[in-house]
Amino acid sequence: MNDRIGPWLLVALSFALIAAAPQQVSAHGSITAEDDRCLITMGYLQAHFKIYLPRARQHTEYCEDLPAKGEAVFVMEYLHDSLSAMPIDFRIIRNVTGMGRFARWEDIAAIDDLDAVTVFHQPAAISADVFTVMHDFAERGSYVGIVLTSLPGADRSYTAVFPFSVGFVGYGFWPWFGLFIAFVAGTVWLLVRRVA
Repeated sequence: MNDRIGPWLLVALSFALIAAAPQQVSAHGSITAEDDRCLITMGYLQAHFKIYLPRARQHTEYCEDLPAKGEAVFVMEYLHDSLSAMPIDFRIIRNVTGMGRFARWEDIAAIDDLDAVTVFHQPAAISADVFTVMHDFAERGSYVGIVLTSLPGADRSYTAVFPFSVGFVGYGFWPWFGLFIAFVAGTVWLLVRRVA
């Protein structure tokens, strides 16, 4: 083997191994994947969070992004008993923040007219043990879920903001795989030209 090609071939094989390695689930907003379960965090408070598309996907659970529009059921199973006594306000807005998947509470607070971009709102109410709401998404698009809660009689509130999409869940790893193949092909082509 040519001494010039050896190091480049090693680099290309290293990239191939990295690309083939199992990918860890990544989340955004206030929802994280842990032990195959989705957790939503509101300050120090946590709940198991899942979304169902009963008509389109029956019993399949989703953390955030939904592959189809239509009726969606949002469920939070409390991990802290205090959530059973706390009013929970749940809102879904069109993602007009300009921040895409990186939208945070500060971006939501900067929206002048929150009601104008709201597609669903469940006013604050106490739900013992499990919080459940349903919304029928008529359009595909980018949305932000907002959960607000507070301790009765306290001035402090806790929030969770989670951007998500409806009707599109992305291309997965395929664009990265395509870029990797293009990189390897370009590297091999350059090396062959140098050797020749």
